Amino acid sequence: MKLIVFKIAEVIMIAKKDMPFCPVALTVNMIGNKWKLLILKNVLTGTKRFGELSENINGISQKVLTDNLRKMEHDGILVRTVYPEVPPRVEYSLSAIGETMRPIITAMEIWGLEYKKIISKDW
Repeated sequence: MKLIVFKIAEVIMIAKKDMPFCPVALTVNMIGNKWKLLILKNVLTGTKRFGELSENINGISQKVLTDNLRKMEHDGILVRTVYPEVPPRVEYSLSAIGETMRPIITAMEIWGLEYKKIISKDW
């Protein structure tokens, strides 16, 4: 039996006319909510299944996770791979565009660690 894997094509669906003029505003539009950032942080370490993301992201509901995964796939940040198995297996990984966000998340992590050091000195 041959296993067939369907990989959804990487397509950026945001229309040029809908893109904010400011590049920072565009970036915030793409990853600017708490959940998208946490999803991105998790997928940076490798391909994840829905259940893994749900377990790793405290406080996220299934609906919110599903909505954000769909939006990130729609925006070309994530690739959704569906395996025709019973039960179906779906995996999420970074697209080539999503991979370019790695330095952004790394910079945020470094900043957060430094901020924690500064705040802990003040207390």
